[in-house]
Amino acid sequence: MDTTNNQPSRRTFIKTSALATGGLLTAPMSMDAMVHGFGEKKLKLALVGCGGRGSGAAVQALTADPNVELVAMADAFADRLEGSLKAIQEHFEGEKTISVKEKNRFVGFDAYRKAIDLADVVILTTPPGFRPYHFEYAIAQDKHVFMEKPVATDPVGIRKVLETAKAAQAKKLNVVVGLQRHYQQKYLSLLEQVRGGAIGTIRAGQVYWNDAGVWVNKRQAGQSELEYQMRNWYYFNWLCGDHILEQHIHNIDVANWFIGEYPIEAQGMGGRQVRNGIDHGEIFDHHFVEFTYPGGAVISSQCRHQPGTMSRVDEVFQGTQGSVVLGKGVITDMAGNAQYEYPRKWGEDPNPYQVEHDRLFASIRSGGVIADAENAAKSTLTAIMGRMATYSGKKVTWEEALNATYQLMPETVSWDTTPPTLPNAEGRYPIPQPGKTQFV
Repeated sequence: MDTTNNQPSRRTFIKTSALATGGLLTAPMSMDAMVHGFGEKKLKLALVGCGGRGSGAAVQALTADPNVELVAMADAFADRLEGSLKAIQEHFEGEKTISVKEKNRFVGFDAYRKAIDLADVVILTTPPGFRPYHFEYAIAQDKHVFMEKPVATDPVGIRKVLETAKAAQAKKLNVVVGLQRHYQQKYLSLLEQVRGGAIGTIRAGQVYWNDAGVWVNKRQAGQSELEYQMRNWYYFNWLCGDHILEQHIHNIDVANWFIGEYPIEAQGMGGRQVRNGIDHGEIFDHHFVEFTYPGGAVISSQCRHQPGTMSRVDEVFQGTQGSVVLGKGVITDMAGNAQYEYPRKWGEDPNPYQVEHDRLFASIRSGGVIADAENAAKSTLTAIMGRMATYSGKKVTWEEALNATYQLMPETVSWDTTPPTLPNAEGRYPIPQPGKTQFV
């Protein structure tokens, strides 16, 4: 450990990280594990963050284990909570009864605490800026956790998640993070081939999340600035972190996973060309980053939100003896001849979104420990480092990103909070400017 600022050095991460183990810690069923295991007892579930992803995760959790009961829900908005509950009930209609008492439906910025207090297992699916603080509270209350990626939007949040991840492991609490490729059979099969030497040492690669973009929620009459930003959260960095975090983290995480290291530096470029309206907040619509790893590998990372352009979500790596295209599931030699092809098509394997919940609840039942949070924090930091590089136009090192003091997300938020970013008289928000913006 590097004791400077009490923060871990990147060079020590790979030695102790979940990156090396896939996040699963296994141990015999000791008496201590039996205390933390639940056997066949009913598990009480709380959902914190009742958007579409939260509703889907709740369905998957309730499907994973027949003896799980959704007992509490929390969201900033009552309409989102009620809509989520209705969607979950409709999914299970005719199969099982889903009934959350009205007194256990909590609304507001402090609602998460009340919901977490009632549960054994919590699902954290609010906008990512809140994740470090909700995760910290859940672990402090000895809860098992499923949380979505990314796990923070700024370095202060990353350090909090890393600290909480250590506490979770010390308490033998399970933490699964929604980087579901770690639970996808094709990726696991290809990883086994790569680690077995099928393409030699990875020297380069390209990772992509290019598509037309996502939803926009336009400002409604009577909304406060805070409510507008909360409902249009994808476009504000304190809440979302930009799409290089919210979506492209999946592909960046795969690069870290397959290379077996975290990058030492990043440099890149980006901007707003197409999705640059008032309702697009402050984020870029394209990023391109070169990540350099300690072993010398260089990964080209690109993500784009521009309608009418090439769409691709994929990862490709070139090694000293061949290449792998993960989307196609094909490994070739240096001459381009196929050496391995994953035998099943999309949809023939178990759904990885379901598998991660199946694994979580099986581990809780058996007294095992899944520890995904550390790697998730480091892959989130990788994406933040990329954002720092594209926003500033400068080279950013891992240590600079890890130890940066800037904070986008307020420690606490109430309906009286002034959002960290505000529009000008024309309704436009400040946009990062390469060459001027400093590590935002």
